[in-house]
Amino acid sequence: MTSSATPGDSGAESTGRPLVVHTVRVDPAAVPHLLDRLPEGDASTWLRKGEGLVGWGTAARIRTTGSTRFADADKWWSEQVVRAQVTDEVGEPGTGLVCFGSFAFADEPGDSVLTVPQVVFGRRGETTWLTTVGPAELDAFAPMAAASAPAEVSFADGALNGEQWMTVVADAVARINAGDLEKVVLARDLIATATEPVDVRWPLRRLAADYPMCWTFHVDGLFGATPEMLVRRERGLVTSRVLAGTIRRTGDDGRDLALSATLARSSKDLEEHEYAVRSVADALEPHCSSMNVPETPFVLHLPNVMHLATDVAGVAHDAATVSSLRLAEALHPSAAVGGTPTPAAVALISEIEGMDRGRYAGPVGWMDATGDGEWGIALRSALLDGATVRLFAGCGIVGDSDPEAELAESQAKLVPVRDALTIR
Repeated sequence: MTSSATPGDSGAESTGRPLVVHTVRVDPAAVPHLLDRLPEGDASTWLRKGEGLVGWGTAARIRTTGSTRFADADKWWSEQVVRAQVTDEVGEPGTGLVCFGSFAFADEPGDSVLTVPQVVFGRRGETTWLTTVGPAELDAFAPMAAASAPAEVSFADGALNGEQWMTVVADAVARINAGDLEKVVLARDLIATATEPVDVRWPLRRLAADYPMCWTFHVDGLFGATPEMLVRRERGLVTSRVLAGTIRRTGDDGRDLALSATLARSSKDLEEHEYAVRSVADALEPHCSSMNVPETPFVLHLPNVMHLATDVAGVAHDAATVSSLRLAEALHPSAAVGGTPTPAAVALISEIEGMDRGRYAGPVGWMDATGDGEWGIALRSALLDGATVRLFAGCGIVGDSDPEAELAESQAKLVPVRDALTIR
């Protein structure tokens, strides 16, 4: 395990001088769209239906790796909170001192990050606010240049092509039917290359507009629009949205309604979903005094796919000592992104998947000074590195999975980011 703390642009050392934080109310009319307040470059984003948080600049940051990556980041955050000098005139979840985080899927290899922006704009209902960390002279309302469209994007196979990936899926199905495990989630990647560095604000705007029911995020190069909330903790209430079981939409409302009913009755998808719900409920139970786990999932309709979904809720009894980030650690990896049993599934992923997931399918989100926060699963996502974007998609494999059908499902899950990079 290694950890590193980065001094911020404001000059505040992450392990030295305290962070000076000031949150004030802002006229919503002055910030009609939160994404408009992002400059090109070091931006952090967590948005759904126009609400959430956006930030830029770096007041403090830590990078962690290994099996203690969550604990190391959580300890560092606690230290920042204790020392911080905070003036919060709003008092909503997400005001005052906040951090954004993105964590590696696996213990090794992996690189995880927790960052405190210099500037954060937030919106919740009718309330809009501005948080600054550092110099009072910072102009948070300076004009921002418009986002530029990606230039001449081409797509190519990642670690495996379609035929190779279907062979891996068939191998996994054979292992499952041999009794080695019950379910494994296998992912694949796609490489997009532009002729110039990609301005992440462009795909973020597209994703936020096209998938308003998802959480549009960007932390340290990883961006996407995830439909899956790993865990939200707010004033003692813990919730988690579990998605497992997917069918592609056709664009025909009547046909999609029939497909939705088919999904709701599919034994393969219901089995996959049950594994995922059980893993989340089992992980949350030690931290909750009471829980509500619905017996039957509902069908979540998104523009490109439909999912079986279940919202698990509980009342936290250890909120004073266990942050939302530690709850995310307890839940990760759930059966929705790993498999069942989790140790066997994760070992199989490492053996046959053929690629490094990095922070794909890991927790991504934000946390405030009370430990409350929202952590999604980094799905429908991609990693931006200059002019190269690496897109990810994964599918839950069970005993009766068909490799061709799983490939088609993975292609559907690549659509959101792929479309966001394509000029229409």
